[in-house]
Amino acid sequence: METLDWIVIGVFSLALIGIILWVVKQKQNNSADYFLGGRDATWIAIGASIFASNIGSEHLIGLAGAGASSGMAMAHWEIQGWMILILGWVFVPFYSRSMVYTMPEFLERRYNSQSRTILSLISLISYVLTKVAVTVYAGGLVFQQVFGIEKLWGIDFFWIAAIGLVVITAIYTIFGGMKSVLYTSILQTPILLLGSLIILVLGFRELGGWDEMIRIAGATQVNEYGDTMTSLIRSNSDPNFPWLGALIGSAVIGFWYWCTDQYIVQRVLSGKNQKEARRGSIFGAYLKLLPVFLFMIPGMIAFALHQKTGSFLPFLNSGVPNADAAFPTLVAKLLPAGVKGLVVCGILAALMSSLASLFNSSSMLFTIDFYKRFKPNTSEKKLVVIGQIATVVVVVLGILWIPIMRSVGDVLYAYLQDVQSVLAPGIAAAFLLGITWKRTSAKGGMWGLIAGMVIGLTRLGAKVFYSSAVSPSENLFKYLFYDINWLFFCGWMLLLCIIVVVLVSLFTEAPSKEKIQGLVFGTATKEQLAEMRNSWNKWDIIHTCIILGITVAFYIYFW
Repeated sequence: METLDWIVIGVFSLALIGIILWVVKQKQNNSADYFLGGRDATWIAIGASIFASNIGSEHLIGLAGAGASSGMAMAHWEIQGWMILILGWVFVPFYSRSMVYTMPEFLERRYNSQSRTILSLISLISYVLTKVAVTVYAGGLVFQQVFGIEKLWGIDFFWIAAIGLVVITAIYTIFGGMKSVLYTSILQTPILLLGSLIILVLGFRELGGWDEMIRIAGATQVNEYGDTMTSLIRSNSDPNFPWLGALIGSAVIGFWYWCTDQYIVQRVLSGKNQKEARRGSIFGAYLKLLPVFLFMIPGMIAFALHQKTGSFLPFLNSGVPNADAAFPTLVAKLLPAGVKGLVVCGILAALMSSLASLFNSSSMLFTIDFYKRFKPNTSEKKLVVIGQIATVVVVVLGILWIPIMRSVGDVLYAYLQDVQSVLAPGIAAAFLLGITWKRTSAKGGMWGLIAGMVIGLTRLGAKVFYSSAVSPSENLFKYLFYDINWLFFCGWMLLLCIIVVVLVSLFTEAPSKEKIQGLVFGTATKEQLAEMRNSWNKWDIIHTCIILGITVAFYIYFW
């Protein structure tokens, strides 16, 4: 890092501080102002926030690392702009009509209070133990690699970077609330995009172009069935990414994440109306087409450069190239002074935006779904204070989890997709049947969530046990909960949860018409239908078709 890089970082920091100070001066006297930015966000802020919230350490380290180690296999999860379109076109009207603050609150409107509690608990625990932990852990590693500093003031630089990242982000989230997340995203998103684009261009220049990357990656086989690193659709016998399992599993996880997870949907809930929320989703869908090219392809470039030079990537203690270091290594080795500072700002932007969104969503879940339910007469100003205190608690828990995360980081990061694959099916089944089938009962939705939670925890427990067991005996339990490919397991788990919801619903009391008014297909009033129809025009259709067309073209090219 040279003087010019530090100047660029300084200018970025001053701009960020200016936005935060402006947001803090805005009046936020009630919980709607604090948690949802007053519900007056425009489509640009919503789309930018969806993208910036999604881009975190799992992209800067995980996705680039996946590109460097397995090629295009993980692209199924990243070319999911079409799933954000489902959020905008299908779910936005239901969420808008219900006027809820959180996804658990929506389940209470549709089902019962028990469903709300179950989803709140699942969400809070998963945020702290997976998303916050992984983002903070990976953030420390990224900056240690990029800055090239092992120790500072006698302290491991990893700790300084990780804790500094958490504290700075927490400060502006606590005082600025949702508005700080939305408006800082407008600054952070273009910087992140520009920085990653520069990495892509310079990487291709160093390697010799797109054709050279395709040649090297296409000559590298990833399994015994003839698939290479450029193969998106792989043999169904592939142990890691069978094509059918990848299509099903990525769709289930994507549906849960993009359409029902508080972390993402909260951006849409902050829209001033259905039109802004839907157009924000469409804008976010456009942006979501980019990560494959901005993070996965650079990972493949780093792999190709390593194949040509034999020493581009750093090595692990085992002597294997460290694929997870692909993106920060490209930053450290290819970028000139000034540009490196800009890309570091982009990395900072990605990590801070993800953390800010997590902190805001977590504090909102606690404040609205737990505190306010037990103390419904609490004033709006006090709810804001409770939200700020909850953010501090989440920050502290995230910091306390760092030592554990660092000691088992490789294992936990490898399990991250596994955690999501067993978290998603039960929640997806409850939301999907909740809006499509009028007969879905309160107990049906609740038991679908419970079934998903029990099966998911059993699967995770089996993974931990059998991964460390010495010569475990072969039995049906091991086959079902450990041996089955994680993607196929995700698909079968969704089917089982749907069956549970349907069977329990058929044997329990059906919901009243008043209970599900406007929350299920075929129950909207004429006024609600008119509002929905007036919220889109031909341009929304055209842009939707363009996004779907690009997605299809991508699959055809890398088939």
